[in-house]
Amino acid sequence: MTVSYPDTLLHINGKWTAAAGGETIDVINPATEDVIGTVAHARVADLDTALEAAEEGFRSWKKVSAFDRYKTMRKAADLMRERADEIATIMTMEQGKPLFEAKIETLFGADIIDWFAEEARRTYGRIVPSRMGGVTQMVVKEPVGPVAAFTPWNFPINQAVRKTSGAVAAGCSIILKGPEETPAACAALIKCFVDAGLPDGVVNLVYGVPAEISEYLIPHRTIRKVTFTGSTAVGKQLAALAGQHMKRVTMELGGHSPAIVFEDADVETALQVLTANKFRNAGQVCVSPTRFLVHEKHYNRFVEGFTEFAANQQVGDGLQADTKMGPLAHDRQVEAI
Repeated sequence: MTVSYPDTLLHINGKWTAAAGGETIDVINPATEDVIGTVAHARVADLDTALEAAEEGFRSWKKVSAFDRYKTMRKAADLMRERADEIATIMTMEQGKPLFEAKIETLFGADIIDWFAEEARRTYGRIVPSRMGGVTQMVVKEPVGPVAAFTPWNFPINQAVRKTSGAVAAGCSIILKGPEETPAACAALIKCFVDAGLPDGVVNLVYGVPAEISEYLIPHRTIRKVTFTGSTAVGKQLAALAGQHMKRVTMELGGHSPAIVFEDADVETALQVLTANKFRNAGQVCVSPTRFLVHEKHYNRFVEGFTEFAANQQVGDGLQADTKMGPLAHDRQVEAI
């Protein structure tokens, strides 16, 4: 299908809008290194508007029953599936991964929305035995409040959908700081929630300088929960900042993944699993194997099979049907490699 790459706006209080200061950031297609679009660059004025919207959105959304939240989320998941081809194409254009990988990520995102929607209907409390007669002690779960969420570029939907779905299912509002390198796929995800009927202010989407946004949102009195996926170094900084203000945090940080092939392993199965995971998304995955510990019994066959798999990788533009591995997502990754 033919898809034109869209310029990406902020989403604040139910409206798609340019940044208050009119600033934008260029979006690069990593396969061609061409500028293919722009993303709105939020500053403090935009964040203040988003904070007000999230506070108001939370007041209304927390009163919506879990069953009604479930219905809205299921609509969002269905919209994701309907739009999967378009969303996947946009993701490949901005992130570089092969189109089939982008399609899998998009459809998996719809499944994640469904899963959290079902969890909303099972937000059970519990009865706690009392030490005194005639006393009933109950634990009732309530939404914590507006959430500040920060997501990475390697999986523009897979990470944002978990944080957004979790917040919405629980009855919270959210300000999502999306990835500037891959903004349009993330915006397409949020559009599915909006088009499904999510009230204004419940989900807000901003982009900008990550440090500026995190340093402003996390200490703000409106924000009650912080969630971040990214490097361990940055996670430590954000967790420390949240700790200064007694904010609850959820951190998904960097991995360093060993793969072990034992003597009793099926080496052909090991090759199939480990090569696929090593080359998926050009290795830009937190659980991508970083080192292989192979029993000497299997060493020669493992090296032979791994080398053969690598030699048969067709590297190129992710939109080309024969591409098995796309480019690295941006120049910082090239320098890191």
